[in-house]
This record gives sequence, structure tokens and C-alpha cells, in this order.
Amino acid sequence: MDEASSDQTTSICKHCDREIPSSNIDLHSAHCFRNLEKCKVCGDMVPIKYAEQHFLTTHAPVSCSLCSNTMERDVLHVHKSENCPQRIVTCEFCEFPLPAIDLIEHQEVCGNRTELCHLCSRYIRLRERYNHEIRCCSSADNVVSRDSHVPARERGPPRREPNGFSPKRLLITIAITGIAVLLGSLFIQKKTESSQLH
Repeated sequence: MDEASSDQTTSICKHCDREIPSSNIDLHSAHCFRNLEKCKVCGDMVPIKYAEQHFLTTHAPVSCSLCSNTMERDVLHVHKSENCPQRIVTCEFCEFPLPAIDLIEHQEVCGNRTELCHLCSRYIRLRERYNHEIRCCSSADNVVSRDSHVPARERGPPRREPNGFSPKRLLITIAITGIAVLLGSLFIQKKTESSQLH
């Protein structure tokens, strides 16, 4: 019992501050002092031969290519993707890409633009569209249930379809685009043939 408990005792290495089994502390300490160095910035133990490389790849100051701010290399990726004022973000209303520093001002203007609600035929600010659609849909459901007993000819004109694409309009657009591409390629082919004859 005494031998097992003495095998499990540990000592703290004075160089790396790690707990080491007491039976190995002398060997560990000699190896640790000879081969490892504590980084002055992060405190990690780094092999002496790689200490400079560790500093250059992890802690050396670098400039952000977008905003020119200087920071440690290991935080550069987070800065560029989340914090840089010049990173490109998109407007929630028009999906236009622009620098993050300009987003608030842009969305202030863009969110005040209006769009026609296809349910109530009122113009609604884009910033209020989501809440309006929830209220408008619930009130439209109530109107439909109240008016379901009223004959169709007495309900008034049907509401307009939304401005989005219906499947029929989408197919027509694709067909027209295809015809335009075909005609354009025939025109270019005729033009190159006639220029080769001259």
C-alpha cells in the first residue's frame, strides 16, 4: 500500500509548472529546461527551436487587408469574418452587398422603402413587412371565414396575385430567354460566316 501511494505522488516542474510523477521529475526537468521555452505572450510551452516560428505564426502583429488595423495573427481570421468594419455584409431588405461600416445607414434608408401588400393593398415599409404580413394574414383568414357565406359576386373584385413569379410566368420567362439566346447565336453565326466570305 505504501509503495503504491509513493508511486502516485507528483511534483511540480519549476520550468513548465506541470505535475510530473515524482519518480520522473529529475529526468523531466533536465529535458524540459534543455528543450522547451515558455512563450512570453500566451504562456504555452514551445520547443526552443520553434519558439521564433511560434511567435511569427501566432502572435506577430499583422495588418488586416481590408481595414489596415494591426492585430495578432491568430485573431485575424475572426476579425475579418466578424469584426472588421470593411467586411462585406448584405442588406436584409435588398440583399445588396456593402461594407459593414455602411450597413446601418444603408438599412435605415432601405428599410423605409415601401412595397405593396398583396393582401390588403396598402403600402408597407420594408422594415415592418414581416410583422405586417403576420397581422395581415391572420386578419385575412378571419375575413375569409366571415365572408365564406357571402356569394362571390357580392364580395367584390378578387385580390391581386403577389408580385412573385408564378410557375406559368417562370416557364414563359425561361422560354423567351431560350429563344433570345438561340436567335443571338444564329445572328452571330451568320455575321461570322459573312465576314469570312469577304
